[in-house]
Amino acid sequence: MKHKIKKELVEWIVLLVVIGVIYFGGWHTEVIGRIQQVVLATGIISPDIVDEEKKASYDFWIEDLEGNRVNFAQMENQVVFLNFWATWCPPCIAEMPDIHSLYKEKKDEVAFVMISLDQDEEKARKFIAKKDFEFPVYFLRSSLPSVYDTHSIPTTYLIDKEGMIRVENHGMAKYNTSSFKELLDQLSEFEQAM
Repeated sequence: MKHKIKKELVEWIVLLVVIGVIYFGGWHTEVIGRIQQVVLATGIISPDIVDEEKKASYDFWIEDLEGNRVNFAQMENQVVFLNFWATWCPPCIAEMPDIHSLYKEKKDEVAFVMISLDQDEEKARKFIAKKDFEFPVYFLRSSLPSVYDTHSIPTTYLIDKEGMIRVENHGMAKYNTSSFKELLDQLSEFEQAM
């Protein structure tokens, strides 16, 4: 009996040490993000299609990684994948590889706007470089219109050419799916037909 209690105590100490090393080593966001990637890979978490008509707003400014200020109004008349994220957010980290794969496939048809909400912008720059993500990353340079509710992140919007929000998703989701790509194709075909 004493040996069993001692063994359990050692197991708990080892577990707590591992958790402590992960947390204090700064790897907890990455580890939790990896676990959440496994959940995303199942495809059970998909983005929410907006039922009612909701008009997007283009009235704000962003800045790219090179320091160029961009008026978001330049995105009008395009299909826009707008994502709000941060390096400290495990669900954001979890969905980014999937978004990157989608970007590589659809970058000629869709404007990807990945807005980092990190206070430490240099940390976001280093993270993007470390992961070799190619999608465009921006920082906010003005207040955000109220139509974009970013009280939780990640938050993603898909805006059509007419400026209507077609997808609004709060929380992580798997976007690189056949149904989401079909939606992007429909919106792109609509653009080409005009």
